[in-house]
Amino acid sequence: MSNEANINGLAQSAYEPLIGRESGEVPGHYGDPLTVEHMMTSRGGIDQHPTHPLFLCLHGWGSNEQEMADIMRLIAPYNDFVALRGPLTLAEAAADSREPGNYAWLHGSMPVGEDLDYDAYAAAQAVDAWVAANIPDDRAIVPLGFSQGGLVAVHLLRINPERYRAVISLSGFNAPGQVPGTAPADDRLADLDIPVFYTYGKNDGVVPKYELFATAAWLEEHTWLKTKSYHGLDHNVSLEEFADLRQWLLDNDITSGVL
Repeated sequence: MSNEANINGLAQSAYEPLIGRESGEVPGHYGDPLTVEHMMTSRGGIDQHPTHPLFLCLHGWGSNEQEMADIMRLIAPYNDFVALRGPLTLAEAAADSREPGNYAWLHGSMPVGEDLDYDAYAAAQAVDAWVAANIPDDRAIVPLGFSQGGLVAVHLLRINPERYRAVISLSGFNAPGQVPGTAPADDRLADLDIPVFYTYGKNDGVVPKYELFATAAWLEEHTWLKTKSYHGLDHNVSLEEFADLRQWLLDNDITSGVL
């Protein structure tokens, strides 16, 4: 159903790395430069429906690109997508397994403060560099992320907002922006009125409630926000959430639902 590939001709980051302290959870330093090397695309590639926005799918901690591809088939089957694999490896797949393994975008499951600023910046820069190297400049792109992937999806707006048509963050959180230079577009983002869909479960036991509330408040100030929380939902997604997302996509002319 999908194409999986290693990227050829990887784009090297052209930005100045901002690197923090050493991580005690994933080897390396917060903010170490990253490069996206693996992806999975919609069947037929990413040029089957060029008049529709391309979804840029970003998984969460300990997950992989295949899980995001499964979500796309439920919410926007008539849009092309590319699901990127986080550059940090948590666990390799077994030699006899068809699963791609477990990966991450950040050097910890839930970094905070300056650690999160450094890692959010590095991850967003890696994704933005991949986009610049692989997607035509005139193709509309909608980042869609879950948890850590939701953080990265939003942070793309904080480094290069003009490139992205809209953003979807499911159970995501936000970097505080305390470290100078890690969110360079914050001062102009609000003027662009970029549509953002941000949702989470009321029973989320992974992202603290104050982080969820702070993320919603920040997005309300800086984007054209649609937000909702769901009774009985933990750190997960739901069919009710997908139904609301499909309607939001229609309302914002991101997908027509049919070819």
